Amino acid sequence: MIKHIRLSENFFFKQLFDRVSCTYSYLLADTESKEAILVDPVIDLAERDAKIIDNLGLKLKYSINTHMHADHITGTGVLKKLLPGSQSVISTASQALADKHVAHGDILEFGNHKMEVRATPGHTNGCVTYVCHEQGIAFTGDTLLIRGCGRTDFQEGNPERLYDSVHNHIFSLPDNFRLFPAHDYNGILDTTVLEEKKFNPRLTKTKEEFVEIMNNLNLAYPAQIDKALPANKVCGLYNLPPEMEEKYKSVLKS
Repeated sequence: MIKHIRLSENFFFKQLFDRVSCTYSYLLADTESKEAILVDPVIDLAERDAKIIDNLGLKLKYSINTHMHADHITGTGVLKKLLPGSQSVISTASQALADKHVAHGDILEFGNHKMEVRATPGHTNGCVTYVCHEQGIAFTGDTLLIRGCGRTDFQEGNPERLYDSVHNHIFSLPDNFRLFPAHDYNGILDTTVLEEKKFNPRLTKTKEEFVEIMNNLNLAYPAQIDKALPANKVCGLYNLPPEMEEKYKSVLKS
């Protein structure tokens, strides 16, 4: 059994879940400064997230996306309205609206803690993995899932790039680093670098075998993509479906 790195005493971590899209969101904070980051928030649960942050006495500095999602609308725009002073973050390569754009090698700071940005394209051009080295954790978005990976047959997907991204920028992390994906459909919370290097049924293959697998998945057209992408290109603030416009009407006008 591999030994995990213990989280620092001044590092707060909470994993959150959206039952509809099976999306994980992650709340990280410095317990001294109270500055917080929220990874991959979902618009449907923005009020839940804002309430948790308020209840805990935290100050949301950034709400960040690992990529421009196709299966749900980001909550970053609504959270900016609910928690004034916070900023939305996404990669420059995503070509989406945000207050702050990041690229490979950038560092996001919250209190005494730092998060490194690693470009991990392949599922989309704009996919990034966020790494907290001191805590031994990384947030892999849809690039690397637990015993799987994001699809590569739409939205600029490229199996060769995804394979290289995982092997060069995620599997290169220490074996005991815990990995937290954007989704899981089997009730598993996290994995490790070592587990995925040993047991991932796709990414343990050669690149040629991996490409063959990905090119022959024959997956259905994503159910939410036509609603999600137009809104996610503009930070989840505009191009919303009618039910979301109605739900957040007063918030978005503020």
